[in-house]
Amino acid sequence: MDKTADFSLAYYAGDRRTGSLRVVQRRGGKTEVNILATAPSTELPPALKPILIGLTEDHRVILMDPESKELQIKNAFPEDTFPAHIYSDPRAKRDWFMNDGDKETGNDTLNCGDKGSSVTVVENTGSSQAKWLKTICVGRGHHQAAFTYPSPAAPRVPLRAYISNLQDGTISVIGNDPGDSATYLRVLVTINLCEPDKEEGGAESVVPNKAFPHGMAYSPITGKLYNLNNGYGTIAVIDPLANVIEERIGFKGHSNLFAAPDGRYLIGRGADRKSDPNHVIGKLTVLDVTSRKVVDKLDLPDIYISKYYYNPEGTKLYLTAAGSGSPAQQANLKADVLLIFDMTALPRLNLLKELKVGASGALAFHGVNGHTQQVLSSHSEGGTLVVVDGERDTVMESIAVAEGRPHSRIWMLNH
Repeated sequence: MDKTADFSLAYYAGDRRTGSLRVVQRRGGKTEVNILATAPSTELPPALKPILIGLTEDHRVILMDPESKELQIKNAFPEDTFPAHIYSDPRAKRDWFMNDGDKETGNDTLNCGDKGSSVTVVENTGSSQAKWLKTICVGRGHHQAAFTYPSPAAPRVPLRAYISNLQDGTISVIGNDPGDSATYLRVLVTINLCEPDKEEGGAESVVPNKAFPHGMAYSPITGKLYNLNNGYGTIAVIDPLANVIEERIGFKGHSNLFAAPDGRYLIGRGADRKSDPNHVIGKLTVLDVTSRKVVDKLDLPDIYISKYYYNPEGTKLYLTAAGSGSPAQQANLKADVLLIFDMTALPRLNLLKELKVGASGALAFHGVNGHTQQVLSSHSEGGTLVVVDGERDTVMESIAVAEGRPHSRIWMLNH
């Protein structure tokens, strides 16, 4: 790894109530950690707290006022600013910010009353040209997002955003083609994920239901969208041309679903916390979308899988770990490791390396000339940035960044 390679990265550290921002920069082999000025808490109600959008080229903070939707550029970061969960459209300069609504009802009462929560779409997020496009009411959160697009195998598939609504058991379908003003950023249809045979009394089309969708992926190979109904233990195969469920595949024991980079394989993750009172067993399952059959499984003792990431080349999968389970199980958990898998070995799950990096809050990737140079992991409790060699999969150094906090988030800056 070339330690002289320049990079710039934002590091958020917080406890989900208050937090702070730092910029970590490497220039000519020297690393600097710059603490952004912090402003006092706004003391506003949760629905009105400013939302973090990103940083400008000169590292000023971009905030959104949830009520007016105005984007504001500030020199200081209000410590109670909310860092929303983001899904980036891979084919556009648009980011989708998720609002799961309040904890009791799942409603975004500010924008949607008692009818659901929302997503906010922002263009050119990481620059002074950031622009709010629209806040769209969908179903009640928690939300996940997936984007469909035409491919050689499925040329008629439209540009759409699919937002799953955990509490309702539905998917909101939103137009995502700027060239189609009639559908762009509008909710076109809501897909009801209800499976009557799994509901009390066989109730049909009930909302809310027990589908609990959590995990969506689009495959350009089949032109289909795949949604994991965690509550039912099934995958709903959705035709994006008609927005109907055309098949359901049994897939029990998984809490999330994501696609391999080429779209041929779906990977389900889960955890077995019942078989052994002293050990959690992490679960990975590979489903081939062309045959719609499971082609590999892997058990990971004492691992509770948290987040997943791919390197930009799509050749490696990175899984972070977290703590979960009974006190006896947590005593044996390896919550401080990063698991690295070889995606070129699919459909076989080939674990390349298990690295100790501390409790990883998030990962970011630094590339040089299209090649992953460094994998950067935020160690939340330690307040450090752990640098991993992107080729050799070894820990190279640990950079002190912030005070240890329960939560951290990092992202690369293009300036």
